[in-house]
Amino acid sequence: MLKSEIRKRYKELRRALSPEEIEKKSMMIANLCLQIPIWERSFYHIFLSISEQKEIDTSFILNILQGKDKEVIIPRMNSQDNSLINILLTDNTLIKKNRWNIPEPVDGIEITSEKIEVVFIPLLAFDKTGHRVGYGKGFYDKFLIECSSTVIKVGLSFFEPIDKINNIFAEDVPLDYCVTPQKVYDFNKK
Repeated sequence: MLKSEIRKRYKELRRALSPEEIEKKSMMIANLCLQIPIWERSFYHIFLSISEQKEIDTSFILNILQGKDKEVIIPRMNSQDNSLINILLTDNTLIKKNRWNIPEPVDGIEITSEKIEVVFIPLLAFDKTGHRVGYGKGFYDKFLIECSSTVIKVGLSFFEPIDKINNIFAEDVPLDYCVTPQKVYDFNKK
C-alpha cells in the first residue's frame, strides 16, 4: 500500500475507536513498554496526544517515566521549517494546544536532540520492517536525523503491522521497536 492510502485507512480505523477502547489500548501499550530494554536511559522524548485525532493516550507512559524519575522532553512544533523544538517537562511547564490541537509547551528549557536517548514516536501505521506512516509533514524524520545514532526509536500503534509500505524514501527513519496493545515488535532482531 502507498502512504496516502494507509493514512486514509488508519485515520478511519482510529475514528471508529471509542474513548473506552482508546483508554484500554493505551494502558496495554504502556504496560508492554516496560518489556523494552530502554529503562536504564535518562532522557526520554514523548509526544503529547492529540485527543481529537484519537491518538494513543501517552499519559500512561508519561506516568511511568515520571515514576522512574526520568528526564522527560516534549516537543513544540516549528511549522516554519517542519522541525521540533525539544523542551524539558518540569512542574512549571505551561502546556497549550496549538492551531492543530497539538498540546505543546509554551516555553521552557530547550534540550538538544543529541542528548535524547529514547523517542516515543506517533504514527498512523507501521510495517513488518519497522517503517512507519505518520501525518506526512516529516517532523519526526527530520528530528530523528538530528538525534544521536544510538537513539532508540519506539513507535506506538493501536493496530498490528501491515505487510509493507510501498513508497519508503531514503529520509524515512525506521523504528527500533513498535508497541501495540498485543505485542512488542523488535526490529533490531534479524
